[in-house]
Amino acid sequence: MFDLIRSNSTNARIDVLSGITVALALVPEAVAFAFVAGVEPMVGLYAAFMMAIIAAVFGGRPGMISGATGSMAVVMVALVASHGVQYLFAAVVLAGVIQIGAGILKLGKFIRMVPHPVMLGFVNGLAIVIFLAQLEQFHVKDAAGNMVLMQGGMMTTMVVLVALTMLIIHFLPKLTTAVPSSLVAIIVVTILVHLLNLDARTVIEFVRDMVPPSQAAAVTLEGELPSFAVPAVPFSLDTFYIILPYAIVLAAVGLIESLLTMSLIDDLTNTRGHGNRECIGQGLGNFTNGFFGGMGGCAMIGQSMININSGGRGRLSGITAGTVLLLLILFAAALIELIPLAALVGVMFMVVLGTFEWSSLRIIRKIPGTDAFILVLVSAVTVITDLATAVLVGVITSALVFAWKHAKNIEISIEDEDENHRVYVLRGPIFFGSVANFKELFNPEDDPKDVVIDFRTARVSDHSAIEALDYLAERYLAAGKELHLRGLAPECRKLLKRAGNLCEVNVLEDPNYHVATDLLG
Repeated sequence: MFDLIRSNSTNARIDVLSGITVALALVPEAVAFAFVAGVEPMVGLYAAFMMAIIAAVFGGRPGMISGATGSMAVVMVALVASHGVQYLFAAVVLAGVIQIGAGILKLGKFIRMVPHPVMLGFVNGLAIVIFLAQLEQFHVKDAAGNMVLMQGGMMTTMVVLVALTMLIIHFLPKLTTAVPSSLVAIIVVTILVHLLNLDARTVIEFVRDMVPPSQAAAVTLEGELPSFAVPAVPFSLDTFYIILPYAIVLAAVGLIESLLTMSLIDDLTNTRGHGNRECIGQGLGNFTNGFFGGMGGCAMIGQSMININSGGRGRLSGITAGTVLLLLILFAAALIELIPLAALVGVMFMVVLGTFEWSSLRIIRKIPGTDAFILVLVSAVTVITDLATAVLVGVITSALVFAWKHAKNIEISIEDEDENHRVYVLRGPIFFGSVANFKELFNPEDDPKDVVIDFRTARVSDHSAIEALDYLAERYLAAGKELHLRGLAPECRKLLKRAGNLCEVNVLEDPNYHVATDLLG
């Protein structure tokens, strides 16, 4: 029903118009995340335009939008509360250095190892998070300073305007794709609100609701160009020890969210981004943020989906989004402040509908139970905690499930040449999860005098398997039997302590592969 992909080709005009749409959607998000992190709104807005431009120019995924994000803001709040915003700037600089290092070391490729159920859980969980965040816009501040649900005419107006925005976004592309439907929806709803003098909250009212009433009147989104300044923190080991844990977490969260968002856009556009280059682009963005008073950030799945939905495919869309946001801050803050929140909520609701993988609800009963469990688990952890934790939990769970399944896949066949000679032919991987089953396959006391174990169709995967072979050799030697190990890789033979001299070497048949063990490192 909701086709978010209009075209895969890059068009400069569409990129510019998409960038303008994204710039408008960046404002409330950047301001909200700035308050989450405990910093001033302008710190979030500076981060949004710097991340958008720098990541678009130097990153590895054209069409992806970066800015200040909630996943990183929740990490920052403790550092800002305990040491102040200057320490945050220093941590963001160090996080940028770590991310650049990850790109240089080509670690971005490992995002391809994230299992598909984890990816589906990430997408669904993030869609739910975006949806829940928009529900906050249906609240207003009462006389006592508490946020309460809208009532009466204000709620009716909000719901109608949100619905109108969504209808325009959905049906306008059926008539014309000359301009992004999201941009048209924002403009039309804004004109209607002010032309009809409707009781609808605007962006500036949203911002002022987030500060004490005594300060609300003075709050504005108008700013000036950020200036270069080295973070005002002591240059000492103590400072480094303070910011290092935060920098590592910020770098990891930023890269995980950015690379997963990149993978999602790859799938939607049938193109492929460059993970290592994206690491460097994100790192340069955060490194610059720390010296120009921004809170840093990473890729934003919501704004990236708005851009893709609007037809943005090239780097120009991200550059335009950041540039327009800066121009709005400098010269047209009053126009941003007039935009009704309902229009932006409607845009984000359409993002939710397009982001959520509805097909996962249809196939959840058809896929293996473990995959379904991982999908739901990652979605739930994303909503309850944060993205980085959810992905980590999902990958670890997937790895354990994989190990458990393959631990039972080891098989053995017996070939008796005569009463004194027996050959065991192994099939399957021998690793930490399967060594217990492997040991139970043999009974030296009942075996004949001469025993051969053939590993040509088996794989010795780690040091636990090596230890199991030595243990088995000890048992056969203690029983006074002759044991021969055939088909082992050269590195396996080198690592065997007790069974090394029992190996039969056949250069024509023995495999050559590397055992995953630290002893070879």
